[in-house]
Amino acid sequence: MSDPTNWYSRWGKRVLDVGLATPLFVLTLPLLLLTAGALAVQNRGPWLFRQLRPGLHGRLFTLYKLQTMTTTHHANGQLLPDAQRLPRLGRWVRAASLDELPQLWNILRGDLSLVGPRPLLPQYLPLYSTAQARRHLVLPGLTGWAQVNGRNAISWEQKFLFDTWYVDNRSFALDLRILLRTVLRVLGARGITAPGQATTTPFRGSASSSPHSSSL
Repeated sequence: MSDPTNWYSRWGKRVLDVGLATPLFVLTLPLLLLTAGALAVQNRGPWLFRQLRPGLHGRLFTLYKLQTMTTTHHANGQLLPDAQRLPRLGRWVRAASLDELPQLWNILRGDLSLVGPRPLLPQYLPLYSTAQARRHLVLPGLTGWAQVNGRNAISWEQKFLFDTWYVDNRSFALDLRILLRTVLRVLGARGITAPGQATTTPFRGSASSSPHSSSL
Protein backbone atom coordinates (compact mmCIF):
# COMPACT_ATOMS: atom_id res chain seq x y z
CA MET A 1 0.00 0.00 0.00
CA SER A 2 1.29 3.46 -0.87
CA ASP A 3 2.37 5.62 2.05
CA PRO A 4 0.46 8.94 1.69
CA THR A 5 3.21 10.73 3.61
CA ASN A 6 5.98 9.82 1.12
CA TRP A 7 7.72 12.39 -1.06
CA TYR A 8 5.67 11.64 -4.15
CA SER A 9 2.27 11.93 -2.48
CA ARG A 10 3.28 15.11 -0.62
CA TRP A 11 4.77 17.14 -3.46
CA GLY A 12 6.25 15.00 -6.23
CA LYS A 13 2.92 14.29 -7.90
CA ARG A 14 2.10 17.99 -8.18
CA VAL A 15 5.54 18.68 -9.65
CA LEU A 16 4.94 15.97 -12.26
CA ASP A 17 1.47 17.37 -13.04
CA VAL A 18 2.66 20.93 -13.61
CA GLY A 19 5.89 19.85 -15.30
CA LEU A 20 4.07 17.78 -17.93
CA ALA A 21 0.75 19.64 -18.24
CA THR A 22 2.37 23.05 -18.92
CA PRO A 23 4.29 22.09 -22.09
CA LEU A 24 1.44 19.82 -23.22
CA PHE A 25 -1.04 22.70 -22.91
CA VAL A 26 1.22 25.04 -24.90
CA LEU A 27 2.03 22.46 -27.59
CA THR A 28 -1.56 21.32 -28.08
CA LEU A 29 -3.15 24.78 -27.95
CA PRO A 30 -3.18 25.23 -31.77
CA LEU A 31 -4.82 21.80 -32.16
CA LEU A 32 -7.28 22.65 -29.39
CA LEU A 33 -8.28 25.92 -31.07
CA LEU A 34 -8.61 24.27 -34.50
CA THR A 35 -10.78 21.47 -33.09
CA ALA A 36 -12.85 23.96 -31.09
CA GLY A 37 -13.50 25.99 -34.25
CA ALA A 38 -14.65 22.90 -36.16
CA LEU A 39 -16.95 21.89 -33.30
CA ALA A 40 -18.40 25.42 -33.12
CA VAL A 41 -19.37 25.12 -36.79
CA GLN A 42 -20.82 21.63 -36.26
CA ASN A 43 -22.74 22.63 -33.14
CA ARG A 44 -23.71 26.04 -34.52
CA GLY A 45 -22.63 27.59 -31.28
CA PRO A 46 -21.07 26.19 -28.11
CA TRP A 47 -17.75 24.36 -28.35
CA LEU A 48 -16.76 24.27 -24.66
CA PHE A 49 -18.52 21.89 -22.28
CA ARG A 50 -18.59 22.85 -18.58
CA GLN A 51 -19.91 20.59 -15.85
CA LEU A 52 -19.58 20.37 -12.07
CA ARG A 53 -17.74 17.24 -10.97
CA PRO A 54 -16.67 16.04 -7.51
CA GLY A 55 -12.94 16.17 -6.85
CA LEU A 56 -10.78 15.57 -3.80
CA HIS A 57 -12.99 14.69 -0.79
CA GLY A 58 -16.04 15.15 -3.01
CA ARG A 59 -15.60 18.92 -3.37
CA LEU A 60 -17.16 20.21 -6.60
CA PHE A 61 -15.18 21.92 -9.34
CA THR A 62 -15.90 22.92 -12.94
CA LEU A 63 -14.60 20.39 -15.45
CA TYR A 64 -13.83 21.57 -18.98
CA LYS A 65 -14.14 19.48 -22.15
CA LEU A 66 -14.79 20.13 -25.81
CA GLN A 67 -18.48 19.96 -26.70
CA THR A 68 -18.67 16.93 -28.98
CA MET A 69 -22.46 16.44 -28.87
CA THR A 70 -25.06 18.79 -30.28
CA THR A 71 -27.91 20.11 -28.14
CA THR A 72 -30.67 18.86 -30.46
CA HIS A 73 -34.01 18.40 -28.69
CA HIS A 74 -37.26 16.54 -29.26
CA ALA A 75 -40.34 18.65 -29.96
CA ASN A 76 -41.22 18.22 -26.25
CA GLY A 77 -37.97 19.88 -25.23
CA GLN A 78 -36.09 16.75 -24.13
CA LEU A 79 -32.59 16.09 -25.46
CA LEU A 80 -32.31 13.43 -28.15
CA PRO A 81 -30.43 10.22 -27.19
CA ASP A 82 -26.63 10.48 -27.14
CA ALA A 83 -26.25 8.44 -30.34
CA GLN A 84 -28.37 10.96 -32.25
CA ARG A 85 -26.51 13.96 -30.84
CA LEU A 86 -23.01 12.64 -31.58
CA PRO A 87 -22.18 13.39 -35.24
CA ARG A 88 -19.20 12.07 -37.13
CA LEU A 89 -16.84 14.89 -36.11
CA GLY A 90 -17.79 14.46 -32.46
CA ARG A 91 -17.14 10.72 -32.66
CA TRP A 92 -13.71 11.33 -34.17
CA VAL A 93 -12.80 13.93 -31.55
CA ARG A 94 -13.79 11.47 -28.81
CA ALA A 95 -11.93 8.60 -30.47
CA ALA A 96 -8.77 10.71 -30.55
CA SER A 97 -9.44 11.93 -26.95
CA LEU A 98 -9.10 15.52 -28.17
CA ASP A 99 -12.20 16.45 -26.16
CA GLU A 100 -10.10 15.99 -23.01
CA LEU A 101 -7.50 18.65 -23.92
CA PRO A 102 -9.17 21.51 -21.95
CA GLN A 103 -8.65 19.43 -18.80
CA LEU A 104 -4.96 20.31 -18.97
CA TRP A 105 -6.17 23.69 -17.67
CA ASN A 106 -7.95 21.87 -14.83
CA ILE A 107 -4.63 20.22 -13.99
CA LEU A 108 -2.78 23.55 -13.91
CA ARG A 109 -5.52 24.95 -11.64
CA GLY A 110 -5.08 22.02 -9.25
CA ASP A 111 -8.56 20.54 -9.81
CA LEU A 112 -7.16 17.42 -11.44
CA SER A 113 -4.00 15.37 -11.51
CA LEU A 114 -2.59 13.72 -14.61
CA VAL A 115 -3.35 10.34 -13.03
CA GLY A 116 -6.17 9.44 -10.68
CA PRO A 117 -9.75 8.14 -10.67
CA ARG A 118 -11.79 9.89 -13.34
CA PRO A 119 -14.17 12.57 -11.96
CA LEU A 120 -17.74 11.37 -12.38
CA LEU A 121 -21.14 13.01 -11.84
CA PRO A 122 -22.19 14.61 -8.51
CA GLN A 123 -25.39 12.55 -8.43
CA TYR A 124 -23.30 9.39 -8.08
CA LEU A 125 -21.90 10.46 -4.69
CA PRO A 126 -24.75 9.04 -2.54
CA LEU A 127 -24.77 5.82 -4.60
CA TYR A 128 -21.23 4.72 -3.73
CA SER A 129 -20.53 2.06 -1.16
CA THR A 130 -18.08 3.03 1.58
CA ALA A 131 -15.32 1.21 -0.29
CA GLN A 132 -16.16 2.85 -3.64
CA ALA A 133 -16.24 6.32 -2.07
CA ARG A 134 -12.52 5.94 -1.21
CA ARG A 135 -11.81 6.94 -4.81
CA HIS A 136 -12.27 10.55 -3.60
CA LEU A 137 -9.35 10.32 -1.17
CA VAL A 138 -7.04 11.47 -3.98
CA LEU A 139 -7.30 14.09 -6.72
CA PRO A 140 -9.22 12.82 -9.75
CA GLY A 141 -7.20 12.36 -12.91
CA LEU A 142 -7.12 13.02 -16.62
CA THR A 143 -6.39 9.31 -16.94
CA GLY A 144 -6.30 6.50 -14.44
CA TRP A 145 -5.79 2.82 -13.68
CA ALA A 146 -9.38 2.04 -14.73
CA GLN A 147 -8.92 3.89 -18.02
CA VAL A 148 -5.90 1.82 -19.06
CA ASN A 149 -7.64 -1.38 -17.99
CA GLY A 150 -10.78 -1.08 -20.05
CA ARG A 151 -12.11 2.49 -19.81
CA ASN A 152 -15.84 2.43 -20.70
CA ALA A 153 -15.76 -1.18 -21.91
CA ILE A 154 -15.74 -2.54 -18.32
CA SER A 155 -18.45 -2.49 -15.66
CA TRP A 156 -18.84 0.25 -13.06
CA GLU A 157 -17.90 -2.21 -10.30
CA GLN A 158 -14.67 -3.11 -12.11
CA LYS A 159 -13.85 0.57 -12.60
CA PHE A 160 -14.28 1.29 -8.90
CA LEU A 161 -12.12 -1.68 -7.93
CA PHE A 162 -9.36 -0.32 -10.17
CA ASP A 163 -9.85 3.18 -8.71
CA THR A 164 -9.55 2.08 -5.09
CA TRP A 165 -6.58 -0.16 -5.91
CA TYR A 166 -4.87 2.94 -7.32
CA VAL A 167 -5.62 4.92 -4.15
CA ASP A 168 -3.80 2.26 -2.10
CA ASN A 169 -0.89 1.72 -4.49
CA ARG A 170 -0.20 5.09 -6.11
CA SER A 171 3.45 5.84 -6.77
CA PHE A 172 5.72 7.63 -9.21
CA ALA A 173 6.49 4.39 -11.07
CA LEU A 174 2.80 3.47 -11.32
CA ASP A 175 1.86 6.91 -12.64
CA LEU A 176 4.53 6.70 -15.35
CA ARG A 177 3.24 3.24 -16.28
CA ILE A 178 -0.33 4.54 -16.53
CA LEU A 179 0.71 7.55 -18.63
CA LEU A 180 2.57 5.30 -21.08
CA ARG A 181 -0.35 2.88 -21.34
CA THR A 182 -2.69 5.86 -21.84
CA VAL A 183 -0.74 6.96 -24.90
CA LEU A 184 -0.98 3.45 -26.33
CA ARG A 185 -4.73 3.29 -25.59
CA VAL A 186 -5.38 6.68 -27.22
CA LEU A 187 -3.46 5.63 -30.31
CA GLY A 188 -5.49 2.43 -30.44
CA ALA A 189 -8.81 4.23 -29.66
CA ARG A 190 -9.88 1.33 -27.42
CA GLY A 191 -12.59 1.23 -24.75
CA ILE A 192 -14.10 4.60 -25.63
CA THR A 193 -17.71 3.46 -25.35
CA ALA A 194 -19.62 0.87 -23.37
CA PRO A 195 -20.83 -2.12 -25.43
CA GLY A 196 -23.92 -1.13 -27.41
CA GLN A 197 -23.75 2.51 -26.25
CA ALA A 198 -22.78 5.79 -27.91
CA THR A 199 -20.99 6.81 -24.71
CA THR A 200 -21.57 4.82 -21.51
CA THR A 201 -24.43 3.74 -19.25
CA PRO A 202 -25.23 5.76 -16.09
CA PHE A 203 -24.23 4.39 -12.69
CA ARG A 204 -27.31 3.27 -10.74
CA GLY A 205 -25.55 2.05 -7.61
CA SER A 206 -24.26 -1.40 -6.69
CA ALA A 207 -26.99 -3.76 -5.52
CA SER A 208 -24.55 -5.71 -3.36
CA SER A 209 -23.14 -2.71 -1.52
CA SER A 210 -24.53 -0.43 1.15
CA PRO A 211 -24.79 3.31 0.23
CA HIS A 212 -22.08 5.68 1.35
CA SER A 213 -23.62 8.47 3.39
CA SER A 214 -20.78 10.09 5.32
CA SER A 215 -18.96 13.17 4.07
CA LEU A 216 -15.51 12.58 2.61
